[in-house]
Amino acid sequence: MAEVPEPHTGWTFLTNHARVLAVIADNQTVRIRDIAARCRLTERAVQKIIADLEQDGYLSHTREGRGNTYRIEPGKVLRHPAEAGLTVAALLSLLVQDEADRSLLPEPDTGGA
Repeated sequence: MAEVPEPHTGWTFLTNHARVLAVIADNQTVRIRDIAARCRLTERAVQKIIADLEQDGYLSHTREGRGNTYRIEPGKVLRHPAEAGLTVAALLSLLVQDEADRSLLPEPDTGGA
């Protein structure tokens, strides 16, 4: 797994719900512990976000052994009126593609040798 960035204070462009959904889109069998690490959240916060997403029909899961397999509803429309008509699939196509593109970038030069 890639190195997790340092925590950030202040406002950001994405909500924690969008971050969790993007991580699940990248790996439908990801563990809550790993979601929490990638999103810089507590496991309890991730569980609450997953419950929110499931309650509103954006996400479902099936139990497989000791883990879960998640299913995202790609045609579900985003909640805010400003995003009227924008689907989860459209949002995730931007976020997941960005992650794929970033993994192809060279590591930043930190100046150390």
